[in-house]
Amino acid sequence: MQFQTIASRKNERVQAFCRLRDTAAERKRTGLFVLEGLRLCADCAESGLMIESVFCTEAAKDKGGARLETLFSAAETVFLISDAVAEKLSDTVSTQGVFCVAKCPPRAAFTVRRGERWLALDHIQNPQNLGAASRTAEALGVTGLIVSGGCDRFNPKALRASMGSLLRLPVLETEDLAETLKTLGKTVPTYAAVPDETAVPLREADFSGGAVLVVGNEGNGVSDAVLEAASARVTIPMRGRAESLNAAAAAAILMWEMMQ
Repeated sequence: MQFQTIASRKNERVQAFCRLRDTAAERKRTGLFVLEGLRLCADCAESGLMIESVFCTEAAKDKGGARLETLFSAAETVFLISDAVAEKLSDTVSTQGVFCVAKCPPRAAFTVRRGERWLALDHIQNPQNLGAASRTAEALGVTGLIVSGGCDRFNPKALRASMGSLLRLPVLETEDLAETLKTLGKTVPTYAAVPDETAVPLREADFSGGAVLVVGNEGNGVSDAVLEAASARVTIPMRGRAESLNAAAAAAILMWEMMQ
């Protein structure tokens, strides 16, 4: 394996990586995204996504083992970087010294079949909520995610919180979730989750024929248009003085019941 060396934090490859890390617009423009950490980078390669480049410190190279070798083999270019460059690239408190640039997968065809169970996210803004919800979805066997607006799913924080689930689960994207639900409602029931005592209690909802369950924005909840488009509204009964749940926590409870 031939390595190219980067020692300067001002190197153009370093600057390009940072632009991809920091802005969704740059990820959309280039069709590329970035990952940090051996596990995530190796998961990306093992998922069959194209790895454009890998950046690795000498220390990480010495202790990376077989998974790092697999990552190197999948990459078009491998850069051996200084510790100072690793600090520049890193989006974490303590970096492992392994990074990669990968090509975004093609946009998936929008297909939902009878009997499938999907989680829809209506303008979720916090990347950690997006990542945590996707990780729970994969763990529970949810068919996939439908994402409308909000956080970019290739945001590094979302990918890290998902522990790779966002790279493995089917993720469908729509710019108009309300219109999408009207169409999907002909195939499976669609439910909007709301903190409203007049809605159907979650355990009374019928998910046996499949479903799309919508979780709303952290501050505003499910949008009015999406509420109108959904087949029904469901709620998580709560005790105490709490009026609502964190979006990722609500999604976890909703998915657990949907998958029973």
